[in-house]
Amino acid sequence: MLSIVATLCVLTAQAPGVAPALTPRDSAFHALNRLAYGARPGEADSVAKVGVMRWIEQQLDADHIPDSRLAAREREFKILDYDRADLAGRYRDAVQERQRLQREAAATGDSSRMRGARPMQEFRELGGELQQLAIVRAAISERQLREVMVDFWTNHFNVFVGKGADRFLLPSYIEETIRPRALGRFEDLLIATARSPAMLFYLDNAQSVAPGSSPPGPLSALRRGGTGVRRGINENYARELMELHTLGVDGGYTQQDVINVARMFTGWSIEQPDRGAGFVFHDWAHDQGDKVVLGQKFKSDGEDEGIRLLKFLANQHATMHHVSAKLCARLVADEPPDGCVDAAVAAWQKTHGDIRAVLRAIVTSPDFWTPQVVRAKVKTPFEFVVSAVRAAGVEPDDTPRLAQMVARLGEPLYQQPAPTGYAETEAHWVNSGALLARMNAAMAIAKECSSIPTIDDHAQLVDQIDQRLMAGTMSPHTKTVILEQLTDIADPQQAKTLAVGLALGGPDFQKQ
Repeated sequence: MLSIVATLCVLTAQAPGVAPALTPRDSAFHALNRLAYGARPGEADSVAKVGVMRWIEQQLDADHIPDSRLAAREREFKILDYDRADLAGRYRDAVQERQRLQREAAATGDSSRMRGARPMQEFRELGGELQQLAIVRAAISERQLREVMVDFWTNHFNVFVGKGADRFLLPSYIEETIRPRALGRFEDLLIATARSPAMLFYLDNAQSVAPGSSPPGPLSALRRGGTGVRRGINENYARELMELHTLGVDGGYTQQDVINVARMFTGWSIEQPDRGAGFVFHDWAHDQGDKVVLGQKFKSDGEDEGIRLLKFLANQHATMHHVSAKLCARLVADEPPDGCVDAAVAAWQKTHGDIRAVLRAIVTSPDFWTPQVVRAKVKTPFEFVVSAVRAAGVEPDDTPRLAQMVARLGEPLYQQPAPTGYAETEAHWVNSGALLARMNAAMAIAKECSSIPTIDDHAQLVDQIDQRLMAGTMSPHTKTVILEQLTDIADPQQAKTLAVGLALGGPDFQKQ
Protein backbone atom coordinates (compact mmCIF):
# COMPACT_ATOMS: atom_id res chain seq x y z
CA MET A 1 0.00 0.00 0.00
CA LEU A 2 1.42 3.32 -1.03
CA SER A 3 2.28 5.75 1.73
CA ILE A 4 1.41 9.07 0.17
CA VAL A 5 3.11 10.98 2.96
CA ALA A 6 6.40 9.12 2.52
CA THR A 7 6.30 9.47 -1.24
CA LEU A 8 5.53 13.16 -0.99
CA CYS A 9 8.56 13.66 1.24
CA VAL A 10 10.78 11.88 -1.29
CA LEU A 11 9.32 13.83 -4.21
CA THR A 12 9.92 17.20 -2.56
CA ALA A 13 13.45 16.35 -1.43
CA GLN A 14 15.12 16.95 -4.77
CA ALA A 15 17.75 19.67 -4.96
CA PRO A 16 17.14 22.65 -7.22
CA GLY A 17 18.91 22.51 -10.54
CA VAL A 18 20.37 25.16 -12.79
CA ALA A 19 17.76 26.53 -15.18
CA PRO A 20 18.75 25.91 -18.82
CA ALA A 21 17.96 28.24 -21.70
CA LEU A 22 14.40 27.98 -23.00
CA THR A 23 13.60 26.05 -26.17
CA PRO A 24 10.55 27.11 -28.24
CA ARG A 25 8.57 24.32 -26.55
CA ASP A 26 9.75 25.44 -23.12
CA SER A 27 8.71 29.01 -23.94
CA ALA A 28 5.28 27.84 -25.05
CA PHE A 29 4.83 25.79 -21.88
CA HIS A 30 5.93 28.75 -19.76
CA ALA A 31 3.46 31.07 -21.50
CA LEU A 32 0.66 28.53 -21.04
CA ASN A 33 1.47 28.25 -17.34
CA ARG A 34 1.46 32.01 -16.71
CA LEU A 35 -0.98 33.44 -19.27
CA ALA A 36 -3.33 30.45 -19.24
CA TYR A 37 -4.30 27.75 -16.76
CA GLY A 38 -1.64 25.33 -17.90
CA ALA A 39 -1.25 23.30 -21.05
CA ARG A 40 -3.64 20.69 -22.33
CA PRO A 41 -1.96 17.58 -23.78
CA GLY A 42 -0.02 18.55 -26.90
CA GLU A 43 -0.81 22.26 -26.51
CA ALA A 44 2.76 23.35 -25.84
CA ASP A 45 3.78 21.84 -29.16
CA SER A 46 0.93 23.49 -31.05
CA VAL A 47 1.65 26.90 -29.49
CA ALA A 48 5.36 26.54 -30.29
CA LYS A 49 4.44 25.72 -33.89
CA VAL A 50 2.17 28.77 -34.21
CA GLY A 51 4.74 30.93 -32.45
CA VAL A 52 4.52 31.95 -28.81
CA MET A 53 4.32 35.67 -29.42
CA ARG A 54 1.65 35.20 -32.09
CA TRP A 55 -0.36 33.08 -29.63
CA ILE A 56 0.00 35.81 -26.99
CA GLU A 57 -1.24 38.46 -29.41
CA GLN A 58 -4.25 36.27 -30.18
CA GLN A 59 -4.96 35.96 -26.47
CA LEU A 60 -4.73 39.72 -26.02
CA ASP A 61 -7.37 40.07 -28.76
CA ALA A 62 -9.71 37.65 -26.97
CA ASP A 63 -12.93 38.84 -28.61
CA HIS A 64 -11.79 37.35 -31.91
CA ILE A 65 -11.08 33.89 -30.48
CA PRO A 66 -14.02 31.50 -31.09
CA ASP A 67 -15.25 29.97 -27.84
CA SER A 68 -18.40 28.05 -28.79
CA ARG A 69 -17.68 25.11 -26.49
CA LEU A 70 -17.66 27.35 -23.44
CA ALA A 71 -20.77 29.17 -24.63
CA ALA A 72 -22.58 25.82 -24.79
CA ARG A 73 -21.39 24.83 -21.33
CA GLU A 74 -22.39 28.17 -19.81
CA ARG A 75 -26.01 27.46 -20.75
CA GLU A 76 -26.01 24.67 -18.14
CA PHE A 77 -25.68 27.18 -15.30
CA LYS A 78 -29.00 28.66 -14.24
CA ILE A 79 -27.21 31.37 -12.24
CA LEU A 80 -26.68 33.11 -15.59
CA ASP A 81 -30.43 33.12 -16.27
CA TYR A 82 -31.11 35.54 -13.41
CA ASP A 83 -30.34 39.23 -13.42
CA ARG A 84 -29.60 41.21 -10.27
CA ALA A 85 -33.26 42.20 -9.79
CA ASP A 86 -34.39 38.55 -10.00
CA LEU A 87 -31.85 37.48 -7.41
CA ALA A 88 -32.65 40.46 -5.19
CA GLY A 89 -36.32 39.49 -5.12
CA ARG A 90 -35.53 35.86 -4.42
CA TYR A 91 -33.15 36.83 -1.64
CA ARG A 92 -35.70 39.18 -0.07
CA ASP A 93 -38.32 36.39 -0.11
CA ALA A 94 -35.86 33.90 1.41
CA VAL A 95 -34.91 36.32 4.20
CA GLN A 96 -38.56 37.02 4.98
CA GLU A 97 -39.33 33.30 5.07
CA ARG A 98 -36.41 32.66 7.41
CA GLN A 99 -37.57 35.46 9.70
CA ARG A 100 -41.12 34.08 9.72
CA LEU A 101 -39.89 30.63 10.67
CA GLN A 102 -37.69 32.09 13.41
CA ARG A 103 -40.65 33.96 14.87
CA GLU A 104 -42.80 30.82 14.80
CA ALA A 105 -40.04 28.78 16.43
CA ALA A 106 -39.63 31.40 19.16
CA ALA A 107 -43.39 31.58 19.78
CA THR A 108 -43.96 27.82 19.91
CA GLY A 109 -40.64 26.70 21.33
CA ASP A 110 -40.46 24.19 18.46
CA SER A 111 -37.16 24.53 16.62
CA SER A 112 -37.75 21.46 14.45
CA ARG A 113 -39.40 23.60 11.78
CA MET A 114 -36.19 25.57 11.36
CA ARG A 115 -34.18 22.38 11.01
CA GLY A 116 -36.46 21.03 8.32
CA ALA A 117 -36.95 24.27 6.37
CA ARG A 118 -34.04 25.71 4.42
CA PRO A 119 -35.14 29.07 3.03
CA MET A 120 -31.58 30.07 2.10
CA GLN A 121 -30.76 26.75 0.43
CA GLU A 122 -31.28 28.14 -3.07
CA PHE A 123 -28.63 30.80 -2.49
CA ARG A 124 -26.17 28.27 -1.17
CA GLU A 125 -26.74 26.20 -4.30
CA LEU A 126 -26.43 29.24 -6.56
CA GLY A 127 -23.22 30.17 -4.77
CA GLY A 128 -21.86 26.70 -5.53
CA GLU A 129 -22.87 27.17 -9.16
CA LEU A 130 -21.03 30.47 -9.35
CA GLN A 131 -17.87 28.84 -8.02
CA GLN A 132 -18.09 25.87 -10.39
CA LEU A 133 -18.77 28.18 -13.31
CA ALA A 134 -15.40 29.81 -12.63
CA ILE A 135 -13.77 26.37 -12.76
CA VAL A 136 -15.49 25.46 -16.04
CA ARG A 137 -14.57 28.77 -17.66
CA ALA A 138 -10.94 28.58 -16.60
CA ALA A 139 -10.65 24.94 -17.64
CA ILE A 140 -12.21 24.96 -21.10
CA SER A 141 -12.25 28.53 -22.42
CA GLU A 142 -10.08 29.20 -25.46
CA ARG A 143 -9.76 32.78 -24.19
CA GLN A 144 -7.36 31.75 -21.48
CA LEU A 145 -5.67 35.07 -20.81
CA ARG A 146 -9.04 36.74 -20.32
CA GLU A 147 -9.95 34.11 -17.70
CA VAL A 148 -6.62 34.67 -15.94
CA MET A 149 -7.28 38.40 -15.85
CA VAL A 150 -10.87 37.92 -14.65
CA ASP A 151 -9.45 35.98 -11.71
CA PHE A 152 -6.77 38.61 -11.10
CA TRP A 153 -9.20 41.55 -11.07
CA THR A 154 -11.83 39.68 -9.06
CA ASN A 155 -9.14 39.14 -6.43
CA HIS A 156 -7.73 42.69 -6.70
CA PHE A 157 -11.22 44.18 -6.30
CA ASN A 158 -12.29 41.52 -3.81
CA VAL A 159 -15.91 41.24 -2.64
CA PHE A 160 -16.93 38.69 0.03
CA VAL A 161 -19.98 36.71 -1.07
CA GLY A 162 -20.84 35.76 2.51
CA LYS A 163 -21.76 39.30 3.54
CA GLY A 164 -25.53 39.88 3.49
CA ALA A 165 -26.76 41.30 0.20
CA ASP A 166 -23.58 40.29 -1.62
CA ARG A 167 -25.08 36.81 -1.81
CA PHE A 168 -27.28 38.16 -4.60
CA LEU A 169 -25.12 41.08 -5.76
CA LEU A 170 -21.91 39.16 -6.52
CA PRO A 171 -23.07 37.37 -9.70
CA SER A 172 -23.79 40.65 -11.49
CA TYR A 173 -20.50 42.04 -10.15
CA ILE A 174 -18.58 39.28 -11.90
CA GLU A 175 -20.69 39.16 -15.07
CA GLU A 176 -21.35 42.86 -15.62
CA THR A 177 -18.50 44.66 -13.85
CA ILE A 178 -15.36 42.50 -14.01
CA ARG A 179 -15.63 40.23 -17.05
CA PRO A 180 -16.39 42.82 -19.76
CA ARG A 181 -13.49 45.03 -18.62
CA ALA A 182 -10.80 42.47 -17.77
CA LEU A 183 -8.72 43.48 -20.81
CA GLY A 184 -9.93 47.06 -21.17
CA ARG A 185 -8.79 50.26 -19.46
CA PHE A 186 -7.99 50.30 -15.76
CA GLU A 187 -9.80 53.61 -15.31
CA ASP A 188 -13.04 52.15 -16.67
CA LEU A 189 -12.71 49.07 -14.48
CA LEU A 190 -12.02 51.18 -11.40
CA ILE A 191 -15.11 53.33 -12.01
CA ALA A 192 -17.26 50.26 -12.65
CA THR A 193 -16.19 48.62 -9.39
CA ALA A 194 -16.83 51.85 -7.47
CA ARG A 195 -20.37 52.01 -8.85
CA SER A 196 -21.02 48.30 -8.35
CA PRO A 197 -23.74 47.54 -5.77
CA ALA A 198 -21.66 44.57 -4.63
CA MET A 199 -18.67 46.77 -3.77
CA LEU A 200 -20.86 49.53 -2.33
CA PHE A 201 -22.42 47.03 0.05
CA TYR A 202 -19.25 45.07 0.85
CA LEU A 203 -17.24 48.13 1.91
CA ASP A 204 -20.24 49.90 3.48
CA ASN A 205 -20.27 52.92 1.19
CA ALA A 206 -23.97 52.40 0.47
CA GLN A 207 -24.72 53.68 3.98
CA SER A 208 -22.27 56.60 3.89
CA VAL A 209 -24.03 59.97 4.11
CA ALA A 210 -22.96 63.51 4.93
CA PRO A 211 -23.49 64.33 8.63
CA GLY A 212 -26.85 65.95 9.29
CA SER A 213 -28.34 64.93 5.94
CA SER A 214 -31.70 63.23 5.64
CA PRO A 215 -33.83 61.98 2.74
CA PRO A 216 -36.47 64.31 1.36
CA GLY A 217 -39.25 61.82 2.10
CA PRO A 218 -39.88 58.35 3.55
CA LEU A 219 -37.04 56.06 2.54
CA SER A 220 -36.78 52.48 3.74
CA ALA A 221 -33.30 51.09 4.20
CA LEU A 222 -32.40 47.71 2.73
CA ARG A 223 -31.29 46.58 6.18
CA ARG A 224 -30.26 42.91 5.96
CA GLY A 225 -30.49 42.82 2.20
CA GLY A 226 -29.06 46.22 1.43
CA THR A 227 -27.68 49.45 2.81
CA GLY A 228 -28.57 49.15 6.49
CA VAL A 229 -29.04 52.09 8.87
CA ARG A 230 -27.36 55.30 7.71
CA ARG A 231 -25.20 56.83 10.44
CA GLY A 232 -22.88 59.29 8.66
CA ILE A 233 -19.65 59.10 6.70
CA ASN A 234 -18.12 55.63 6.35
CA GLU A 235 -14.41 55.52 5.47
CA ASN A 236 -14.10 51.82 4.59
CA TYR A 237 -14.32 52.15 0.81
CA ALA A 238 -12.20 55.30 0.72
CA ARG A 239 -9.39 53.58 2.61
CA GLU A 240 -9.41 50.37 0.54
CA LEU A 241 -9.74 52.38 -2.68
CA MET A 242 -6.41 54.05 -2.00
CA GLU A 243 -4.59 51.33 -0.08
CA LEU A 244 -5.57 48.32 -2.20
CA HIS A 245 -7.28 49.33 -5.43
CA THR A 246 -5.04 52.20 -6.53
CA LEU A 247 -2.12 53.93 -4.75
CA GLY A 248 -0.94 51.15 -2.45
CA VAL A 249 -0.13 51.28 1.24
CA ASP A 250 2.90 53.50 0.54
CA GLY A 251 1.03 55.70 -1.90
CA GLY A 252 1.63 58.96 -0.04
CA TYR A 253 -1.90 59.66 1.15
CA THR A 254 -2.86 60.80 4.64
CA GLN A 255 -5.75 60.10 6.97
CA GLN A 256 -7.21 63.47 5.96
CA ASP A 257 -7.12 62.30 2.34
CA VAL A 258 -9.10 59.20 3.38
CA ILE A 259 -11.70 61.38 5.10
CA ASN A 260 -11.99 63.68 2.08
CA VAL A 261 -12.34 60.75 -0.31
CA ALA A 262 -15.06 59.32 1.90
CA ARG A 263 -16.84 62.68 1.78
CA MET A 264 -16.66 62.58 -2.01
CA PHE A 265 -18.45 59.23 -2.16
CA THR A 266 -21.28 60.12 0.20
CA GLY A 267 -24.55 59.49 -1.60
CA TRP A 268 -23.21 56.61 -3.73
CA SER A 269 -25.70 53.92 -2.77
CA ILE A 270 -27.98 51.04 -3.81
CA GLU A 271 -31.61 50.91 -4.84
CA GLN A 272 -33.97 48.80 -2.79
CA PRO A 273 -34.33 45.18 -3.96
CA ASP A 274 -37.84 45.68 -5.34
CA ARG A 275 -36.40 48.41 -7.59
CA GLY A 276 -33.59 46.22 -8.88
CA ALA A 277 -30.84 46.83 -6.28
CA GLY A 278 -28.82 48.84 -8.83
CA PHE A 279 -26.54 51.82 -8.32
CA VAL A 280 -28.19 55.07 -7.25
CA PHE A 281 -26.77 58.46 -6.34
CA HIS A 282 -28.58 60.32 -3.54
CA ASP A 283 -27.84 64.01 -3.91
CA TRP A 284 -29.41 64.66 -0.51
CA ALA A 285 -26.78 62.43 1.15
CA HIS A 286 -23.78 64.00 -0.56
CA ASP A 287 -21.28 66.23 1.22
CA GLN A 288 -21.55 69.48 -0.74
CA GLY A 289 -18.27 71.04 0.38
CA ASP A 290 -15.06 71.25 -1.65
CA LYS A 291 -12.38 68.64 -0.89
CA VAL A 292 -8.61 68.32 -1.25
CA VAL A 293 -7.02 64.92 -2.02
CA LEU A 294 -3.26 64.48 -2.55
CA GLY A 295 -3.00 68.25 -2.85
CA GLN A 296 -5.60 68.38 -5.64
CA LYS A 297 -8.73 70.47 -5.05
CA PHE A 298 -12.05 68.95 -6.07
CA LYS A 299 -15.00 71.31 -6.23
CA SER A 300 -18.33 69.91 -5.07
CA ASP A 301 -19.99 68.40 -8.13
CA GLY A 302 -22.32 65.61 -7.02
CA GLU A 303 -21.69 62.18 -8.50
CA ASP A 304 -19.23 63.57 -11.08
CA GLU A 305 -16.96 64.58 -8.23
CA GLY A 306 -16.31 60.91 -7.41
CA ILE A 307 -15.81 60.05 -11.08
CA ARG A 308 -13.20 62.79 -11.39
CA LEU A 309 -11.39 61.45 -8.35
CA LEU A 310 -11.36 57.88 -9.71
CA LYS A 311 -9.88 59.05 -13.00
CA PHE A 312 -7.32 61.09 -11.06
CA LEU A 313 -6.32 58.09 -8.92
CA ALA A 314 -6.19 55.71 -11.90
CA ASN A 315 -3.47 57.82 -13.50
CA GLN A 316 -1.30 58.50 -10.44
CA HIS A 317 2.23 57.12 -10.70
CA ALA A 318 1.79 55.32 -7.36
CA THR A 319 -1.25 53.51 -8.78
CA MET A 320 0.59 52.55 -11.94
CA HIS A 321 3.47 51.16 -9.88
CA HIS A 322 1.30 49.38 -7.30
CA VAL A 323 -0.97 47.61 -9.79
CA SER A 324 1.87 46.89 -12.24
CA ALA A 325 3.86 45.27 -9.43
CA LYS A 326 0.86 43.09 -8.56
CA LEU A 327 0.51 42.06 -12.20
CA CYS A 328 4.22 41.22 -12.41
CA ALA A 329 3.95 39.25 -9.15
CA ARG A 330 1.08 37.26 -10.64
CA LEU A 331 2.62 36.68 -14.07
CA VAL A 332 6.39 36.72 -13.49
CA ALA A 333 7.71 36.23 -9.93
CA ASP A 334 6.58 36.56 -6.32
CA GLU A 335 9.21 39.29 -5.95
CA PRO A 336 8.46 41.24 -9.13
CA PRO A 337 11.61 42.30 -11.03
CA ASP A 338 12.12 46.06 -11.29
CA GLY A 339 12.59 45.92 -15.05
CA CYS A 340 9.25 44.23 -15.56
CA VAL A 341 7.45 46.71 -13.32
CA ASP A 342 9.12 49.68 -15.03
CA ALA A 343 8.10 48.38 -18.46
CA ALA A 344 4.50 47.96 -17.30
CA VAL A 345 4.42 51.47 -15.80
CA ALA A 346 5.83 52.97 -19.00
CA ALA A 347 3.12 51.26 -21.05
CA TRP A 348 0.47 52.46 -18.59
CA GLN A 349 1.68 56.04 -18.91
CA LYS A 350 1.81 55.88 -22.70
CA THR A 351 -1.67 54.35 -23.13
CA HIS A 352 -3.46 55.86 -20.11
CA GLY A 353 -3.93 52.47 -18.47
CA ASP A 354 -4.78 50.18 -21.39
CA ILE A 355 -4.58 46.76 -19.74
CA ARG A 356 -3.68 44.99 -22.99
CA ALA A 357 -0.73 47.32 -23.50
CA VAL A 358 0.45 46.82 -19.92
CA LEU A 359 0.26 43.03 -20.31
CA ARG A 360 2.09 43.23 -23.64
CA ALA A 361 4.88 45.19 -21.95
CA ILE A 362 5.15 42.54 -19.23
CA VAL A 363 5.33 39.56 -21.60
CA THR A 364 7.84 41.27 -23.89
CA SER A 365 10.06 42.19 -20.95
CA PRO A 366 13.22 40.06 -20.69
CA ASP A 367 12.24 39.39 -17.07
CA PHE A 368 9.26 37.33 -18.20
CA TRP A 369 11.45 34.94 -20.20
CA THR A 370 14.52 34.57 -18.02
CA PRO A 371 15.04 30.89 -17.12
CA GLN A 372 15.24 31.80 -13.43
CA VAL A 373 11.50 32.62 -13.27
CA VAL A 374 10.34 29.54 -15.20
CA ARG A 375 8.54 27.09 -12.89
CA ALA A 376 9.53 29.31 -9.98
CA LYS A 377 6.00 30.21 -8.81
CA VAL A 378 3.73 27.87 -6.87
CA LYS A 379 0.19 27.50 -8.19
CA THR A 380 -2.66 28.69 -6.02
CA PRO A 381 -5.27 26.02 -5.21
CA PHE A 382 -7.50 27.36 -8.00
CA GLU A 383 -4.64 27.32 -10.51
CA PHE A 384 -3.57 23.86 -9.39
CA VAL A 385 -6.99 22.22 -9.71
CA VAL A 386 -7.79 23.84 -13.06
CA SER A 387 -4.38 23.07 -14.54
CA ALA A 388 -4.63 19.44 -13.34
CA VAL A 389 -8.07 19.11 -14.90
CA ARG A 390 -6.78 20.55 -18.19
CA ALA A 391 -3.69 18.33 -18.24
CA ALA A 392 -5.60 15.17 -17.35
CA GLY A 393 -8.30 15.78 -19.95
CA VAL A 394 -11.05 15.83 -17.34
CA GLU A 395 -14.32 17.43 -18.39
CA PRO A 396 -15.54 19.57 -15.45
CA ASP A 397 -19.26 19.14 -14.85
CA ASP A 398 -21.82 21.58 -13.45
CA THR A 399 -21.74 20.13 -9.92
CA PRO A 400 -19.72 22.00 -7.25
CA ARG A 401 -17.28 19.13 -6.65
CA LEU A 402 -14.20 20.75 -8.18
CA ALA A 403 -14.99 24.08 -6.54
CA GLN A 404 -15.27 22.18 -3.25
CA MET A 405 -11.86 20.66 -3.93
CA VAL A 406 -10.40 24.16 -4.37
CA ALA A 407 -12.06 25.19 -1.11
CA ARG A 408 -10.58 22.21 0.75
CA LEU A 409 -7.16 23.29 -0.48
CA GLY A 410 -7.67 26.66 1.20
CA GLU A 411 -9.09 28.98 -1.47
CA PRO A 412 -12.90 28.90 -1.39
CA LEU A 413 -13.85 31.09 -4.32
CA TYR A 414 -15.35 34.50 -3.52
CA GLN A 415 -15.16 33.69 0.21
CA GLN A 416 -12.20 35.77 1.33
CA PRO A 417 -13.65 38.14 3.96
CA ALA A 418 -10.68 40.54 3.87
CA PRO A 419 -10.56 43.20 1.13
CA THR A 420 -6.98 42.13 0.35
CA GLY A 421 -8.18 39.05 -1.51
CA TYR A 422 -6.17 35.84 -1.58
CA ALA A 423 -2.36 35.87 -1.54
CA GLU A 424 -0.47 34.98 -4.72
CA THR A 425 2.85 34.04 -3.14
CA GLU A 426 4.43 30.68 -2.39
CA ALA A 427 4.88 31.42 1.31
CA HIS A 428 1.11 31.55 1.78
CA TRP A 429 0.32 28.24 0.06
CA VAL A 430 3.25 25.91 0.79
CA ASN A 431 3.36 23.82 3.94
CA SER A 432 3.35 20.08 4.61
CA GLY A 433 -0.39 19.91 5.23
CA ALA A 434 -1.20 21.81 2.05
CA LEU A 435 1.09 19.63 -0.07
CA LEU A 436 -0.50 16.46 1.29
CA ALA A 437 -3.96 17.84 0.54
CA ARG A 438 -2.84 18.62 -3.00
CA MET A 439 -1.52 15.11 -3.44
CA ASN A 440 -4.89 13.70 -2.35
CA ALA A 441 -6.66 16.01 -4.79
CA ALA A 442 -4.28 14.95 -7.56
CA MET A 443 -5.09 11.30 -6.89
CA ALA A 444 -8.81 12.04 -7.17
CA ILE A 445 -8.35 13.86 -10.49
CA ALA A 446 -6.08 11.09 -11.79
CA LYS A 447 -8.93 8.58 -11.54
CA GLU A 448 -10.71 10.46 -14.34
CA CYS A 449 -7.64 11.03 -16.52
CA SER A 450 -8.41 10.55 -20.21
CA SER A 451 -5.30 12.12 -21.70
CA ILE A 452 -2.93 9.22 -20.95
CA PRO A 453 -3.36 5.78 -22.53
CA THR A 454 -3.21 2.63 -20.44
CA ILE A 455 0.28 1.16 -21.01
CA ASP A 456 1.78 -2.06 -19.64
CA ASP A 457 5.36 -0.80 -19.65
CA HIS A 458 5.93 1.48 -16.66
CA ALA A 459 8.83 3.39 -18.21
CA GLN A 460 6.78 4.15 -21.31
CA LEU A 461 3.85 5.17 -19.11
CA VAL A 462 5.95 7.68 -17.16
CA ASP A 463 7.44 9.01 -20.39
CA GLN A 464 3.93 9.54 -21.80
CA ILE A 465 2.91 11.40 -18.65
CA ASP A 466 6.03 13.54 -18.86
CA GLN A 467 5.46 14.43 -22.51
CA ARG A 468 1.68 14.84 -22.54
CA LEU A 469 0.98 16.32 -19.10
CA MET A 470 4.21 18.21 -18.44
CA ALA A 471 5.69 18.95 -21.88
CA GLY A 472 8.90 17.12 -21.01
CA THR A 473 9.61 19.10 -17.83
CA MET A 474 9.45 16.23 -15.33
CA SER A 475 12.70 15.96 -13.41
CA PRO A 476 14.73 12.71 -13.40
CA HIS A 477 14.18 12.56 -9.63
CA THR A 478 10.39 12.60 -9.99
CA LYS A 479 10.55 9.93 -12.71
CA THR A 480 12.65 7.70 -10.48
CA VAL A 481 10.29 8.09 -7.50
CA ILE A 482 7.19 7.31 -9.60
CA LEU A 483 8.81 4.26 -11.19
CA GLU A 484 9.79 2.96 -7.75
CA GLN A 485 6.18 3.27 -6.57
CA LEU A 486 4.98 1.34 -9.64
CA THR A 487 7.34 -1.58 -9.09
CA ASP A 488 4.84 -4.00 -7.54
CA ILE A 489 1.74 -2.87 -9.46
CA ALA A 490 0.74 -5.25 -12.24
CA ASP A 491 -2.64 -3.79 -13.18
CA PRO A 492 -2.09 -1.21 -16.00
CA GLN A 493 -5.13 0.91 -15.06
CA GLN A 494 -4.08 1.08 -11.43
CA ALA A 495 -0.53 1.93 -12.49
CA LYS A 496 -1.78 4.74 -14.74
CA THR A 497 -3.93 6.26 -12.01
CA LEU A 498 -1.13 6.12 -9.47
CA ALA A 499 1.51 7.50 -11.84
CA VAL A 500 -0.71 10.36 -13.03
CA GLY A 501 -1.67 11.21 -9.45
CA LEU A 502 1.96 11.28 -8.29
CA ALA A 503 2.93 13.43 -11.27
CA LEU A 504 0.12 15.95 -10.71
CA GLY A 505 0.71 16.03 -6.96
CA GLY A 506 4.48 16.23 -7.21
CA PRO A 507 6.65 19.34 -7.08
CA ASP A 508 7.21 19.62 -10.83
CA PHE A 509 3.53 20.14 -11.55
CA GLN A 510 2.95 22.38 -8.52
CA LYS A 511 5.31 24.95 -10.01
CA GLN A 512 4.44 27.16 -12.90
